[in-house]
Formats: sequence, structure tokens, C-alpha cells
Amino acid sequence: MFLYAEKGGVPTVLIMAIVIPIAVSIALFSMCFCFLRRARKTRDYVPENDVGDEITTEESLQFDLSTIEAATNNFSADNKLGEGGFGEVYKGTLPNGQQIAVKRLSRNSGQGAAEFKNEVVLVAKLQHRNLVRVQGFCLEREEKILVYEFVSNKSLDFFLFDPERQGLLDWSRRYKIIGGIARGILYLHEDSRLRIIHRDLKASNILLDGDMNPKISDFGLARIFVVDQTQASTIRIVGTYGYMSPEYAMHGRFSVKSDVYSFGVLILEIITGKKNSSFYQTGGAVDLVSYVWKHWRDGTPLEVLDPTLTDTYSRNEVIRCIHIGLLCVQEDPAIRPAMATIILTLNSYSVTLPLPQEPAFFFHSTITDEVNISSKEFLLEESKSKSVAYSVDEDSITEVYPR
Repeated sequence: MFLYAEKGGVPTVLIMAIVIPIAVSIALFSMCFCFLRRARKTRDYVPENDVGDEITTEESLQFDLSTIEAATNNFSADNKLGEGGFGEVYKGTLPNGQQIAVKRLSRNSGQGAAEFKNEVVLVAKLQHRNLVRVQGFCLEREEKILVYEFVSNKSLDFFLFDPERQGLLDWSRRYKIIGGIARGILYLHEDSRLRIIHRDLKASNILLDGDMNPKISDFGLARIFVVDQTQASTIRIVGTYGYMSPEYAMHGRFSVKSDVYSFGVLILEIITGKKNSSFYQTGGAVDLVSYVWKHWRDGTPLEVLDPTLTDTYSRNEVIRCIHIGLLCVQEDPAIRPAMATIILTLNSYSVTLPLPQEPAFFFHSTITDEVNISSKEFLLEESKSKSVAYSVDEDSITEVYPR
């Protein structure tokens, strides 16, 4: 039975059935209109907001020189942690008790203040557990200073090349360090919002935290410090001889594969406990890479192992790391594996690798080229190697840029 507003009028239910849908439609239309208008307004002002965020980021990263001087006791020699190609490093303590590392860049960087700030703001946005965090900068008078998180256990070379401290790095720690460095490099090359080629990977640029986790330092400094470069090469070589790839050391050409070469040398140093740049060895080898290659070729790769490791190592892991290290130091950049492949290989024995060839800078005059059959059989048995297609990025990358 229908309800009526008045006797003889239109049923109330019918009126409601017509009015309510119309009211709902009008409300929805109004909401959509307001939403689209607001979205358009927001979109129109995105560049302005981005500029504001960038300014805020820059301001939050900037330190006063007086704060830095007080933290480092006026750059006291007692606070000095070390010195590298880019400048001196000091330990500092902020008023709130926070410890920092202060890198005082050399004054001949040739870079303007605005460009320096822009680069630091970009690099400071990189965050990875295997990278030393950039916490700020100081640009005052003639000083250009970078402020980093303080990493307590000093650098890898402090332990690796000291006879009294080598024993603190057992094989499990060394294997973890190799993997951590690899993940940090992959992040710089492929996974971060920027793409950075380090160009100076070495043991002294790998810092260790309280749990002996590796953290790559000085990343981005090649870009911050050097400006006389093109997209394919540089006329100023930045790095350390012994870790440089041949195409970079001799021709100034660099790419992500230049870092892969340096990583290969670093792997061999971690395995042997010997420093490539000051290698002295009898038996026909004049550098670390040649020394390791000679034993790999002769079927005796485990003889290069740091003697302090005794029997506490995994035979398969050591041989696989030597295999990776020798592939990384190949003369042809295209043959060197990508960092993603290296990490996959470290984590899985199902990945097959090609056999390495004579590495770059191999000295033919001191080591014969003949490879005996038994060594070939050993290598094939140990690595179970087959040819594998690597995904190789051939582009030389020198710019730091947003992805």
C-alpha cells in the first residue's frame, strides 16, 4: 500500500526514487570537480614545491665552519684519521655528542660553490647499508668540507695487511665483506636514484662498522672533485695505480666495468692478505694478479690463500671467489662480469662461469704461457664452468644524474 504526501497526490516512494539518485549524482559530480581542480593546481605548482624541498635539503645539510672546527679541535693532528687523494680526514664530535668523520677537501678541486653544493645534495640522498652516509657539508671561505657518519672499526686495510690483525678476519668475515662490497657497488651502478662510478675502490676506502660490515667511502668524490672530463673519458686520472683498469690507467676511458676491475683486485687482496700495490713475491710473479693467475693456471689456487686462515675456510667459496676475481681483472671490459652477476654467483652455486683468460697487465716475460692438461682438468672440475652470456652495459658513464 503506497504512502501519499496529500490525498490524491504523487506517492512519496516515487518522489524519493527520483530525487535521491539526482542528489547523489550532483554530489559525486561536485566531488570529482573539486578533486580534479585540486590535482591540477597541485600539478601546476610541483616545480615550485620541488625547489622548496631542495632548498630545505641544502639548508639541513649545511654546517658552519665554526661547528666543524670545534668538533675537530681546529683540525688537530690528534683527530686526524688519514689522508687520501681528495684530502685529509678527521674525527669530530658535535655538541650533542654525535661522532662524525670530516673530510677536508684539497683546495684545488676547481669546482664552483653552486656546483659543489648541488653534487653534495645529490650524493647525500644515496642510502645503502654498505655505503658510508654523507651527513652534510661546509662551504665557507676557501674551505670545502664533507661530513660523514663515523665508522668505528677503521678501514679494511688496517686489518687485512697487518700481520697482527689479519687473524681477526676469518674466512666467514672476509666472505661477508666481499658480498657487502659487491652489493654497495651494484647500488651505485644500478639500484640508486643516481648512477655513480667510484673510480677509486681499494681496501683503504672500505670502512668496517662495529659488526665488521663493509661500507664504501668516497663514492661520488670523483664527480665532486673533478670537472675536466667528458662523457667518455677524462684528462685527469683519479684513482690508485694497482687498482685501475688498463683502459682507464692508459687511456682515461672509464665505465662501470672500471669499478668491476678494481673490485677484482680487492677480492684477490682479501683472499691472499697481500697488497697489490706493494707486492713482493719470488717464483716468477711480479704483482698480485700475476701471482694468483699463475697458481690458477697451474691448478694450485688454494696456495694463494692467506696462511692465517688455516683450515677455517670453505674450499668451494675460496675457489669461486678467486674465479670471480680473475674474471673481473680481464683486459677486455666486455668480458668482465656485471655486478649483478657477481652477486648472484656469490649466492648460488647454480651459476656457471667462463674460465678466465690471462688477466690484464700479465707479465709474459716472467711466466710461461703453457697450460698443462692436469690444470685444465682441475679448473673444469672445480668450477664446473660453462660459457654464460653476461648482460654487459658497454656505455661509459661519467655523469652523476637522477634516474
